[in-house]
Amino acid sequence: MLPVPSVFNGRIPVTGTCYPQSGYVYGVGKNMLDKLEDDQYAYRWKINPYYPFHDEGEWELGKFLVENLTQTQITKFLKLRWFDSPDRAKPSFTTKDCLLDWMDSLPSFAPWKVSKIEFKGYKTVRPVELVWRDALEVVKQLFSDPTFANHMTFHPHVANVENKREYGDYMSADMAWKIQDHLPLGATQVPIILGSDKTPVTRLTGGIEMHPVFVTIGNIDSEVRSKATLQAWRCIAYIPVVKFRVHPDYQSILQARLWHKCMDLVCANLKAAAKDGCFMPDPSRYIRHVFTPLVAHVCDLPEATMIAAVSKNSSPLTMATQADFGDGILHPPRTGKHTLQLIVEISRTVDPWDLDKFQKAAKAINLSGVHMPHWRDWMFACPSVFLAGEVLHTCHKFFADHPLKWIKEIVGHYELDTRFMVQHKRVGTRHFTKGITHVNQMTGREHRDIQRTIVASIAGAVPPRFVRAIRALVEFFYLAQNPVHSPQSLQSMVQALSDFHSFKDTIVQAEARKGKKGIKEDFFIPKLELLQSFDGTIKKLGTLMQFSADVTERLLITHCKDLFPRTSRQIKDFTEQCVRILNRQESMEMFGLYTLLTSRGASLVNAIHAEDEDITTTNPALSWVSRVLPDEVRSIHGPRPVRNHFLKGILSEDALTAFQLNVAPDYKSLSPSEIRRKYAVLDFDRALANFICRSSVSSGEHSRWDPKYGHFQVWHKFRLQLHSAFQPRVIMPSRVVQAYPPSDDFPLGNCDTVLIDAMGTNGKMTSYIAQVRLIFQPIVRRGSNLELPSYLSDPLLYVQFFRFISSPDDRPELAMWTVERAYTQDENGNRCREGAVVRVTDVTHAVELIPVYGEAVANGVSSATCLEHYERFFLNSFADKESYHTFSTEFV
Repeated sequence: MLPVPSVFNGRIPVTGTCYPQSGYVYGVGKNMLDKLEDDQYAYRWKINPYYPFHDEGEWELGKFLVENLTQTQITKFLKLRWFDSPDRAKPSFTTKDCLLDWMDSLPSFAPWKVSKIEFKGYKTVRPVELVWRDALEVVKQLFSDPTFANHMTFHPHVANVENKREYGDYMSADMAWKIQDHLPLGATQVPIILGSDKTPVTRLTGGIEMHPVFVTIGNIDSEVRSKATLQAWRCIAYIPVVKFRVHPDYQSILQARLWHKCMDLVCANLKAAAKDGCFMPDPSRYIRHVFTPLVAHVCDLPEATMIAAVSKNSSPLTMATQADFGDGILHPPRTGKHTLQLIVEISRTVDPWDLDKFQKAAKAINLSGVHMPHWRDWMFACPSVFLAGEVLHTCHKFFADHPLKWIKEIVGHYELDTRFMVQHKRVGTRHFTKGITHVNQMTGREHRDIQRTIVASIAGAVPPRFVRAIRALVEFFYLAQNPVHSPQSLQSMVQALSDFHSFKDTIVQAEARKGKKGIKEDFFIPKLELLQSFDGTIKKLGTLMQFSADVTERLLITHCKDLFPRTSRQIKDFTEQCVRILNRQESMEMFGLYTLLTSRGASLVNAIHAEDEDITTTNPALSWVSRVLPDEVRSIHGPRPVRNHFLKGILSEDALTAFQLNVAPDYKSLSPSEIRRKYAVLDFDRALANFICRSSVSSGEHSRWDPKYGHFQVWHKFRLQLHSAFQPRVIMPSRVVQAYPPSDDFPLGNCDTVLIDAMGTNGKMTSYIAQVRLIFQPIVRRGSNLELPSYLSDPLLYVQFFRFISSPDDRPELAMWTVERAYTQDENGNRCREGAVVRVTDVTHAVELIPVYGEAVANGVSSATCLEHYERFFLNSFADKESYHTFSTEFV
């Protein structure tokens, strides 16, 4: 069975076509695990699968020690007197050197090399040594890894949902089809995705810097590639970071040339395969005729300009220069062909190694002075395409460096901090207890968390046009992060960016944009210009999230910073020590999976498995082992499955929402009077009686059970779980909805808000926003012959309603619904909050309300009381990407 692109296996009907003459099979070979049987010790593994270790237990001990302890700690462990007991078996390895030698003897397929590199006439402070391995050999290993068998695509394809084009991973985009047109009949594309960045390992003076390069392939699903722990990315080189003994003016040009020269060496065979092709087996052992075009290089803006060989004040993607940044116009692409033509023209009159003259001539036409960019002879490679839009730096770090600073200037640090500090705390959502202005160094996750509530938070403190400019940018960022795109979503994304440019003048008018010399009236921001290319990049390469630097930033930690404590901490051979550690890790992972399968008689081929059930995890190794060896899943590292409450939880009538409550309630038995007193819900009796009356009429079921004398189980929270709004087969992590009674910390209770679909007075289904004050279920005492009707057999909620007072169209600067507390009169004619009892299954979403602060936050308000103190709230459509999609496409 050959794999079908995963997009055609979903729950939503998808039509389309695969490229008809791609992905032919030319025979049967060996996948990555099969090749282990060619190892010099393979004959020993037939007797003892764990050789050189004595048995499985000793192998697990050795692996644990190498993965978790330093060499010094391993030595101390092996010298413990615990091993001296005569009735206790000692491990076969008695020293750390013996253990490490055994680990180094495990199979590895892409050996590391050290090459000395020189530029004649230019000396360096230290010798230039490139630590690298053949990128093609690493790609062969990735392409033949059976772990990824059910998560790979070999055919360019066009997918249509409801007769509309859908852009997902690379193989569903235009470039894959276009390149396939130029390949031989039956060829298979293996799209190369590179990632690189320079990082300090130590921050001391004269500390260590490293510049690793990583590779993955676009055949592997983006959900797998986006998680660093799933081993879909591999390190292929550590580019030397050196100082040349030259004038500072020429330091950067020589370092850039060194980088390109090193990449030439590392990727030489990949370039040859992109031009002439090669044969390699896939995870299912089928041999394919493979071509390796470079389709993406994940990096930040300074690295992108270095790779594109352009000057700092020019766009690496388009012909725009500094004066054009921020004009809101998509400029023509800066093609690789054009850049190479300019380099050739300069080289005809100026010697490229006459650095002073060549660099001046290059900068005059917006080039950097690199004369031999590594992509010059890579078939199909063009920097204006492969330097794909990168969300982490281009969106999130741009937001922190610019829009967030504008907001701080106009709102003020104290007021902005207060608005974030007093927001209601929700489980699973970052709450900025100390505000957001005091943090200088933020992570991408923190940037995202600020974007969630920034639009509603600044309303009232800034002019409406200013809010609209910020909202347009946040909306653009959210749409750019869609895991799949349609022509409509792309049009909305383009429109959001256009809206920002239409309203950005208010930022200048508010004097919010400032520099070192005072107020700025321009928007010469390089990253702002890069946003213009997002639409074209998505159409060419697919969704941008598959190229996010989040994973490469994580790899910088695991492949550089985390390794430092495990080395001798000497600059001289630090990189070589890192390589040995990484090589061991790869070998141990591969050998561990091999022994797990062979020792239990399982096949080394991961059979193609049509996924019928919902997806709760994206961990290929875990999925494989759970199917063939379900008792051994504990042996597999990486992300664990999302708990699926659709299997045993309470389901809504349409089965689209699942609910879970703890088996043991927080209160086993409370009377109505105890509930009124403990939870401060004075109209509980009336609300429950009304619910029973309505339900008995609609269902025709009646009961002798009297709620006045009944008792109730009560919970403080429940979990609500949905499928992804983008990918309906994917189950999202559950969301906790709280309903805690008043306490010292929360004098008015700690209660979350939800969206409810219930029957309105007009007989039609209506959406309500409500605050959950109580989660309960009636119970019948033991020995009683009473039977509860069906409408009382599932948990119920006592909620207090909000009513909609304005739609997104009423406040276009926010484009959010506004709600206010709903009130009624009690039996005595006193004004009180409008409450009701509803079924838990009436809840469709957990929602976030942000108070309408006005010009300033009211005195005495805290995060514990903000939902109780304020009367009006914005329904935050940016609470998360799923909520944004729901409120912008489905909710009316």
